[in-house]
Amino acid sequence: MIGQGTRQAQLIGAGLTAPDPGAAGLATVPARLRHLTRRFDPMSPVLGRIGQLEVRLARRPAEVRASQKLRYHVFYEEMSAQPSKLQKMTRRDRDGYDRYCDHLLVLDHSLGGAIPNRIVGTYRLLRGEMAILAGGFYTAQEFDIAPMLARHEGTRFLELGRSCVLKEYRGKRTVELLWQGIWSYVLGHDIDVLFGCASLAGTDPEALALPLAFLRQNAPAPAEWRVRAHAKVGIFPPDSADAVDARRALAALPPLLKGYLRLGGYIGEGAVVDHQFGTTDVLVVLPRANINPRYIGHYGADAGRFAA
Repeated sequence: MIGQGTRQAQLIGAGLTAPDPGAAGLATVPARLRHLTRRFDPMSPVLGRIGQLEVRLARRPAEVRASQKLRYHVFYEEMSAQPSKLQKMTRRDRDGYDRYCDHLLVLDHSLGGAIPNRIVGTYRLLRGEMAILAGGFYTAQEFDIAPMLARHEGTRFLELGRSCVLKEYRGKRTVELLWQGIWSYVLGHDIDVLFGCASLAGTDPEALALPLAFLRQNAPAPAEWRVRAHAKVGIFPPDSADAVDARRALAALPPLLKGYLRLGGYIGEGAVVDHQFGTTDVLVVLPRANINPRYIGHYGADAGRFAA
């Protein structure tokens, strides 16, 4: 069990504080209990639809478990992530953050059967107030986000993570649906800034030198949004004045990361090799004010609005 002083230190280190730091233990435990009893809305609306595909939030625990099984299949069976003994036994990718997140789901209703069997894509969403209950943001394990959060006190942050889509659905329609769902969620909760780790496949920085150089040259974060990888885990390739081959670099980027860039996202300093997942992670920061109006027009300024 984490002591009160240790937990408060973790919150401060993540750029988060409980509403009453002197009574964190008293203030947050009831809030956690309230959250756990009210975390699902069985009437959560559909946030977007293309043909037989739709996107919405998970409405019950069984759907979250199904999304965790999807994550396990993609990360540990299809890709090169290394599962723990418990993950091997349960065949689910899960951690302590899952209970504090909303889980965005893409479903293919042409598959038929029970709803959990129709889930073909998922994204994990963690709002700032939920991060307080969780003990901080997941991203803080790899990147020093505390200075950014401190510079923007009162700003509503949303962390995106654990993006996962079945191989046969990794196309434009699914990515578009995920962005429709995220944009609807941003509107519904009046989010100011989106951020999170985006992963490049592979753990060899030299093999990823081209896309990493492209990101450094074309999407560096300005001072107010600058975030740096933790020195103990980060890699910081030297800057080069040489222009990179943009076409080749873009081809090496995953679709969701390219989507962040199109919407006006910034890339933090450094990258982190995640040996468990077999990836190299970069930090993306996307202020809502940066989002190009033509994308807002595409999804609709009030598309999929729902009550927070």
